[in-house]
Amino acid sequence: MKGNNYISDTPSKAKTKKKKKKSRFAAASKKQSQSLVQIMNGDFLTKDFVMNNFNYIFFVIFLMILTVSKGYYVNQLSNDIAKEEKAVGDITADYVETKAKLEELTRRTKMIEKLKPLGLKETINPTKVIRIKKDKK
Repeated sequence: MKGNNYISDTPSKAKTKKKKKKSRFAAASKKQSQSLVQIMNGDFLTKDFVMNNFNYIFFVIFLMILTVSKGYYVNQLSNDIAKEEKAVGDITADYVETKAKLEELTRRTKMIEKLKPLGLKETINPTKVIRIKKDKK
């Protein structure tokens, strides 16, 4: 009879192994659904999970704040660059305009007209350069 009991136990072990596999998968899917429900309800925030991972949660929040602040900083920096480029463009335009006015006012014909009332005339003869040679003694 002992032999019969042994044989009869073997099929029951196989059945229990299959049942364990089914129950393991069922437990895993049930755990996932419970986790999803806890996340959706917010129940996971009230458990030991938060206390055990407090430092990690604060680190993640810090990184999120840092990312948002970096975005604002880059936006402000691009606005400042655009404003300064506009200012440089305005100053360059003023420089070109002033330089053009100066060239126009200092033209030879304009200078002759302005100096005529003072009695100064334009020379007809070209200018001569006088060079003095020094004796090397």
